[in-house]
Amino acid sequence: MNRLKQMMIFAHIVEAGSISSAGEALNLSKSVISQNLKQLEYSLGVVLLKRTTRRLSLTDAGERFYSQCKAINSIAENAWEQAQSYLAEPKGRVRITAPNALMETLVTPVIARLMKDYPALKPELISADEQLDFMANDIDLAIRVGRSSDSNLTQKRIGAFKDVLCGTAVFEKQNINTLPYIANVWQGNKIKHIFISKDGSERHFEAEAQCTTNSFYACVALLKAGAGIGIVPDFYLSRFTSELVPVDPHLMLPSTPVFAIHPFGKNQPLNVKVCIEAITQHLQNLVGDS
Repeated sequence: MNRLKQMMIFAHIVEAGSISSAGEALNLSKSVISQNLKQLEYSLGVVLLKRTTRRLSLTDAGERFYSQCKAINSIAENAWEQAQSYLAEPKGRVRITAPNALMETLVTPVIARLMKDYPALKPELISADEQLDFMANDIDLAIRVGRSSDSNLTQKRIGAFKDVLCGTAVFEKQNINTLPYIANVWQGNKIKHIFISKDGSERHFEAEAQCTTNSFYACVALLKAGAGIGIVPDFYLSRFTSELVPVDPHLMLPSTPVFAIHPFGKNQPLNVKVCIEAITQHLQNLVGDS
């Protein structure tokens, strides 16, 4: 590290024309500049500069050495500028995972708009109802229902929705305890819900799933086919299907929080930050209109 620093300082001395001018350009004292130059020449065992009281001139070895130092400085400056360019506009790859229901209704509309606004953005979307491992799958951002158990991840609550117990109209207002239940695999086979009536009273519901599936869309397809009843997010029910209705509109489930989760701490990349902000706003719009 000291070698690179001394090489950088040496190149600035040559370009500035004097040790004092190089110090001003680098915001370093004249003594620090001189010390680094001396250490560099000592380490190399070569005199790089001929110094008089009024001017500096390169030795033959110094001239050759300077050309390489200049190239290193140029590479370093370009690398710095390229890295900082990511602060100016979202660009590059961003890998996002979300459950199937949230990917279609929440994430993809946002990403489609961001791709138009920022052509250099390169999204990679993974729909998965199971929670994928961040490191194993190289995930930049996850939109998930509920918190993650991984304390190493940054988690931000971006909104909430309510699930609705629904089915086809044939099941409307029937006794829900007698109806077959269609469950997503994350619900398990033993289904438990606590419904809140409009008067504030609670109603406990327990059932054994007659059918389970690992896909949200398979659940919806079974519900539409009249196979039974199951839960669907309120915004999906109001916006994306007219074939399903609440089994009992007087029974409501508690709010379900949605989190944006990433591994970057407080200094997340701009492309991740922009995606989180846009998805948050879209979720608020969806829930507000449902």
